Amino acid sequence: MPKKRKKKVKKKVKKKIKKTKLKKIQKKETVLKLQKSSDQKTEIVKIKKQATEKKIFKPKDYIVYPKHGVGQILSVSTKTIGGIDVQCYDIKFEKDKALGLLPINKQSHLRPLSTINQVNKSLSILKGKPKIKRTMWSRRAQEYDQKINSGKIYELAEVVRDLNKGNDTLVDQSYSERQLFEKAYERMLSEFKIVLNVTIEDTQKKLDKALNRTSPQPAI
Repeated sequence: MPKKRKKKVKKKVKKKIKKTKLKKIQKKETVLKLQKSSDQKTEIVKIKKQATEKKIFKPKDYIVYPKHGVGQILSVSTKTIGGIDVQCYDIKFEKDKALGLLPINKQSHLRPLSTINQVNKSLSILKGKPKIKRTMWSRRAQEYDQKINSGKIYELAEVVRDLNKGNDTLVDQSYSERQLFEKAYERMLSEFKIVLNVTIEDTQKKLDKALNRTSPQPAI
């Protein structure tokens, strides 16, 4: 092969090598750019802001707060907690004559009042036969307490049914049994009164009829 031709071939090969090297460098640069942009996007900026949740309750609404029973939302106010502005429900609990605060973003702890259908189903649970486990009272008491504080109306009805002794004064009932029964009974009474829109006396008659109890006669 003549020398001139050899030189031309060498030059072409060198050009190709340079081009491939340039392409590789360009690819690396684009990859680095993409990585940088993705890194910038995933950068987390801490902002002092309360997590939001869709509002479902408004002032004058009645709600059930499992640990305290039936309450009414008086207003929605803003409180500063740890340097953060937090919107809260101001709740009045009629039974304890107490006021409570609950951040709006924690409103999953609340539930609306039962529907008429749920009230009727609860009454049918009260009419059922008690289901008492053959376990130690301390363990059963713990289960009853968990049911009361669950906020679930059917579980509340089960506690009232299982601890109901009717009007049989001969049946032994411990102080803690009576306490748990009265706590669950009062929760149902206060909720059903609002749902049924009747007096406390009429609501009590309805519950006692389902439980086959005689409502206490008013003092003359």
